[in-house]
Amino acid sequence: MTPEWQPPKDYRERPVAVLGAGVLGRRVACIWASAGYNVQVRDPSSEQRTDCVNYVKQNVASYAEHTGAEPGEITVFEDLAQAVNSAWLVIEAVPEKLPLKVDTFAQLEKLAPNDCILATNSSSYKSSEMLDKVSAVAKPRILNMHYYMPPQVMVVELMTDGYTYPSILQFLVERLREAATKPYVARKESTGFIFNRMWAAVKREALTIIAEDVSTPEEIDSMWTEMFIKPATVPCKTMDAVGLDTVSLIEKHYIAERGLPADKTVDFLQTNYLDQGKLGSKCPHGGLYPPAEATNGDSQSANLLVLDIGLSAKQPSLTAGEVLEISPAGRVQRVLAKGQALPDGIAVDPNSKRMFWTTMGIPGKEDGAVLSANLDGTDTQTIVPPGAINTPKQMTMDTTSQKLYISDREGSGGGPKGTSDAAQTPMNWCVGITVAPQFGKFYWTQKGPSKSGQGRIFSANIMTPEGQSASSRDDIRCILGGLPEPIDLEVDEESKTLYWTDRGELPIGNSLNRLHLDQFGHPLPSMSPLGYELLTRNLHEAIGLKLDLPNNNIYLTDLGGHLYRCDRDGKNKVTLLSDENRAFTGIVLA
Repeated sequence: MTPEWQPPKDYRERPVAVLGAGVLGRRVACIWASAGYNVQVRDPSSEQRTDCVNYVKQNVASYAEHTGAEPGEITVFEDLAQAVNSAWLVIEAVPEKLPLKVDTFAQLEKLAPNDCILATNSSSYKSSEMLDKVSAVAKPRILNMHYYMPPQVMVVELMTDGYTYPSILQFLVERLREAATKPYVARKESTGFIFNRMWAAVKREALTIIAEDVSTPEEIDSMWTEMFIKPATVPCKTMDAVGLDTVSLIEKHYIAERGLPADKTVDFLQTNYLDQGKLGSKCPHGGLYPPAEATNGDSQSANLLVLDIGLSAKQPSLTAGEVLEISPAGRVQRVLAKGQALPDGIAVDPNSKRMFWTTMGIPGKEDGAVLSANLDGTDTQTIVPPGAINTPKQMTMDTTSQKLYISDREGSGGGPKGTSDAAQTPMNWCVGITVAPQFGKFYWTQKGPSKSGQGRIFSANIMTPEGQSASSRDDIRCILGGLPEPIDLEVDEESKTLYWTDRGELPIGNSLNRLHLDQFGHPLPSMSPLGYELLTRNLHEAIGLKLDLPNNNIYLTDLGGHLYRCDRDGKNKVTLLSDENRAFTGIVLA
């Protein structure tokens, strides 16, 4: 049995090789150089080699703004052997001629190191079609790595050749995220990968509509913008929202009228979903998305888990906090946990069906903790004991990586940061935190002194830069400053929007706000003089925030004992619950 591939221990010191210095090849080279790798580019044309070097030198700094790395060097070669010498990754971007690609991989097996990953950028040929002249030993190191048009589109699709080591695919996903790209892995060989297959269907139907004189190119593009781009509509969630039974009925009509095959549409839906009672968002069994994701935001069925810090209780104390289950209509259903020491942040893992929450503990004692329980409040466990963390505030759950992210306000002087003096300064107090795997980033708030107007929002890469630590990393970026007092925050990755609450002074504090992000998760320019959008105001010491995207809602809490709901533009705000004996902090959908 062939042993599994292991990443070279010295890959950071070894170059990435790109074969082809054309329009796309030079952009691929720039991506890897921006991530700190030295890049060696081979092209037989001296003109292309010169243009490649010029492009990288002129653009690598702007690419590197998204990686936080010191750019690597670019070197060009005419000779293939020199270009791939010592490379840990070779990406061929030669012309789309299959015989040429077959010969190229045969040469690469002989010339590149025997632990080197060999990738083709081809979008029209599967890498399995390029294996005719390579040995069985080399096949597990070969795959498709398809780029689109950086830097405008930073999606990269990976696809096996039928033999590729799974460890190579996972390793490349991690490295591609470091390079500020967005990798997607096709689960099996597929002509056109993922996106091009969807795009092929759109192209065919659009051209058919034009050919049949049903509409015009201008009208098609305008309708697409209104229906899909502006509301950030996505296909699978839309089918779940419409109902898979309805989708099936509509498709049956098209099949009957056009004579289309049914095996991979209505027959597939019937067998795998409808027969199992999976009808979409309206159904407790879910649909294309599993039940937790399909119904979690359904305001007709999903309850809210809300923390009461306990400081406004009829008998207030530092340990009177509670975890509450509240209906979407604002009625307290039950108390899930009592006697909590200033609870602040809460998150839910839909996979394990458990909730997690932080308790800040007694001020000055550094006895904050993180607890967990079933969603009904049973089986309470302490997962971060008092003393191991100082003052844990807001928290979030990345359900993809199954990791919790927690803001520790002052930090721990004895912990990894070792920055007790700096952390004790209110200017550096961390409060809110959210994670955006699509961007490969996490975001947090540092509220500054109370009502000071010195609050800030920061971002950093999920992956700590190679050779750096939490205290030495150089990818931290302040994306907004001069805020009244930012608290909780959350990213809507589909619409590329960052939302946050602010408990600072009016006129712009005690508010809900948003900022639009680019494809890398960095802020886009705003027409507002504030540099962001203020959506709604007049909250009473605003704290918690939870997006309910399927229902176009946002839930908000404040220390004044209010639970609010508004739409994603901050409009139609309603007070669901008002209780002077409550002081609400964290909130999450159950």
